[in-house]
Formats: sequence, C-alpha cells, structure tokens
Amino acid sequence: MFMAFKKKKKFDKAAADKKKRSKLREVAKCRFCREKIDDIDYKDLASLQRLTTGQGKHLSRKRSGNCAMHQRISCTALKHARFIALMPFCGG
Repeated sequence: MFMAFKKKKKFDKAAADKKKRSKLREVAKCRFCREKIDDIDYKDLASLQRLTTGQGKHLSRKRSGNCAMHQRISCTALKHARFIALMPFCGG
C-alpha cells in the first residue's frame, strides 16, 4: 500500500527572528528617572503611598517599576516617614 508523505517545511530563521522582534516592547523607565528626581522626600506622602500596599508593605521593584537606585532611596524615605509617624507601620 502506497502512502503519500507531506514534505516538511524548511525552517526559515529570518521569519522567526522577525516574529520575535515584533513581540518585543520598549523597556519602561522608572517613574523617578522619567521625572529626573534625585531625592525622594520622606514628607511627600502622596508618592510614598503609591509605593506601598494597602497593608503598608513596600512594593517590590517589579510591581512599582522603580530602578534599583530609586528603590533603595524610597525604602529609606519610607523608613524615615514611619519613624516620624507620617506613615503607619501596618495598614490596619
């Protein structure tokens, strides 16, 4: 009995690379880098509250979108605000 086999398609590397490139998106910059802010003030409660959850926990870099430098600075600013009782230690 004779069975017809289909020819395999050749792998086209150029088409695969083009498909990959179209899916890549531009890397988002840190909020503070975009606004060219060097220091995060501990008295600026509006920006600090955006960096915390409802429970009062500090958001991670992945969720907040901060770069490493501004994540460290925001962490210390949040600590200062908590010590002076401008921000709560817990959300309750």
